[in-house]
Amino acid sequence: MFKIGDFSKLSLVSVRMLRYYDEMGLLKPVKVDNFTGYRFYSAQQLAQLNRILALKDLGLSLEQIAKVLNEGLTSEQIRGMLRLKQLELSKLIHDEQARLERIEAWLEREELVMSDYTVVIKKVEPLLVVEAKGVAPDLELIGPTLDRLFDEAGEYAKQQGYKACTAGSGETFGPGTTVYYDMEYCEKNIQVGACLPISRVLPSSERIEVKTLPGYDTIASVIHNGSFSGLAGAYKAVMDWIEANNYHICGPNRELNLEYERGGDQSKYVTEIQVPVSR
Repeated sequence: MFKIGDFSKLSLVSVRMLRYYDEMGLLKPVKVDNFTGYRFYSAQQLAQLNRILALKDLGLSLEQIAKVLNEGLTSEQIRGMLRLKQLELSKLIHDEQARLERIEAWLEREELVMSDYTVVIKKVEPLLVVEAKGVAPDLELIGPTLDRLFDEAGEYAKQQGYKACTAGSGETFGPGTTVYYDMEYCEKNIQVGACLPISRVLPSSERIEVKTLPGYDTIASVIHNGSFSGLAGAYKAVMDWIEANNYHICGPNRELNLEYERGGDQSKYVTEIQVPVSR
């Protein structure tokens, strides 16, 4: 038999880890001296230790390894566990490859300075909304058209018991989300939807549709602070980023009015632009 220190040198596993494996029930010493508390191991236990190290090298957690070694899992159960780990690692590789490409895109810039617009990739969940949909005759009339549509959606939501605030009693809705349904740039007859998020399904009406905006695994997002008149710079930033990072647009873009008060100080407006993208 070997004292724990000698077994550590023989196996190239630290004393600390051997003690932890003991606590986990993965590798119990063959003997513990009642007087000194010293742990003793046998050479035959090296095979069990090697099994632990092999499974650990595959990325399994110690809890998973304990199930494999102590619970008599079948080959198919172990295979399923390894397939899940395979999927997990594949996603990690995919995500890190995408991160590498974003780094490469940054390195190709002439100047590595932080602009006013930093584009990030994020996931958005499906969103239940009331929507008033309409057509803006031209770019100049998008604002007035959306004001009218949001008024319609808001009035309908209020009739159903919602309040246009985020505090106080009762159900609330917000922030307003604009959906631009035209997948190509257009200056005339622009299709828009004025959406207000809600928490429960409501009946639709002749003018108002209650629907779920789809979720996306990858949204290119950028934040704009200030007047809507400056949104063009934010859109240029996100479109340049999409092109530089080899993405393509796969759904209607959205604008979320995170901070907005009609007729208020426009310098305090906060708008998030969301563009669904994929490779």
